[in-house]
Amino acid sequence: MTSDSSPVPGSRIRWRRGRVTELGRSWRDAQEMTVEVDGDGTLRALAHPSVVGSPRVGDDVLLNTTAWAQRLGTGGYALVVAVPDRLPADPTGPGHLVKGRYTPLQVTVQGVDEQDTEHHQLIAEAEDLGGMPVVVADLHSALPAVLAGVQATDPALRVAYVMTDGGALPAAFSRTLDSLADSLAGVVTVGQAFGGDLEAVTVHTGLLAARHVLHADVTIVTQGPGNLGTGTPWGFSGVAAGEACNAVHVLGGQTVGALRISEADPRPRHRGVSHHSLTAFGRVALGGVYLVAPRGLGSELGSQVEEDLAGQPQRNPIEWVDSDGLETALRDVGVPLSTMGRGLDEDRAYFLAAAAAGRYAAQLTLFGPLSA
Repeated sequence: MTSDSSPVPGSRIRWRRGRVTELGRSWRDAQEMTVEVDGDGTLRALAHPSVVGSPRVGDDVLLNTTAWAQRLGTGGYALVVAVPDRLPADPTGPGHLVKGRYTPLQVTVQGVDEQDTEHHQLIAEAEDLGGMPVVVADLHSALPAVLAGVQATDPALRVAYVMTDGGALPAAFSRTLDSLADSLAGVVTVGQAFGGDLEAVTVHTGLLAARHVLHADVTIVTQGPGNLGTGTPWGFSGVAAGEACNAVHVLGGQTVGALRISEADPRPRHRGVSHHSLTAFGRVALGGVYLVAPRGLGSELGSQVEEDLAGQPQRNPIEWVDSDGLETALRDVGVPLSTMGRGLDEDRAYFLAAAAAGRYAAQLTLFGPLSA
C-alpha cells in the first residue's frame, strides 16, 4: 500500500518518438537503423526484432534515448522500444522463464533448467562439471581472444560461452557472438541475460548446460558487452567474475582467470594488472583460480605484472604461458578485436593475456595442471 507522502521518483528514461529513414546492418536478432527525431536530428538506433518487431523505413518508433544522450560508448544507441502502429504478433513459443523481470520489456524464454524441457532431467541430475576448464574474464572483449588461444592450442576442442548479465542483457547486441557462431559449441545466457542458444536461470545451471548439453571441453564466462564501472574498488560489474569463479569451484570445474593486463590504458588503476582482476580473482573468488600471464610482454610490463600478482593469495597459482603463435592466432580469429576502443596493435598485452588464458585452459584438457 502506497502512502500519500511517498515521493514520486523522477523520470529515469529519456523518451523520444521518431521516424525510420534508413535501415542499416542486421545480425542475429538485431537491426540497426537511422531515425529522424524532432529536436535531436538524425540518430543511430537499434531494434531487437524478437522483442519489438521489425521496423521498416517510414515507421514511427518509440525510442529510449537515455544512453545516446549521455554519449556512452558500447551502449550509445537509441533503442527502439516499440513500433506502436505495427505491433508484432503474440509469442507462440514454449517457455516460462521471465528475464528482464518486472521491467516494461520483460521477455519469456524457455530455460534449459525448467520443467517440461528435454534437458530438465539431465540438468536436475548433473552433479558437477567433471573437471572442465572454465576461463573467466572481466570484459566481453576478451571472448574472441580467449577462443583464439584455445583454438591455436587444440582446434578440435569444443568451446561454449556462458554470458552473464553484468553488461548488455540481449546476446544479440553482440556482433562478436554473431561472427563467432560457427566457432562456438553454443551460447548460454544466464541470469537476466537472454537470447543465447540455451537459456538458464543461474551461472551454475548455465555451466552445467555448457558441459552436459553442449558437450563443451572448455567454457568461457564473461559479461555481455557494455560493462559498468564507477572508479571505486568494488563498484564495477566485473566483480561478478569472482562469483562466477565460485560457481565453477562449487561444481568441480578448473577455473582459469583471464587477467586484464594493459600498458595502453590511460587510467593508472588499469595499467599492469587491472584492479578489476586483482579484486575479482584475489578477493571475491574463494576457491582458487589459475591466474595466467603471457610470456613476451617485455621486461618492463612483465616485471610490473609480476609485482602486481605478488600479493595474490596462495590459492591462486600464477601460470606464465608461452605466447608463441598467439599473436598470429589473434589476427586470424575472424572478428575485429577491440577493448575500450583499442585494437590489437594499440593494446597487445590485453589480448595476449586473454589468449594465453585460452591456451592454458586447452592445455588443462590435455595435460592437467602444469604446475602440479
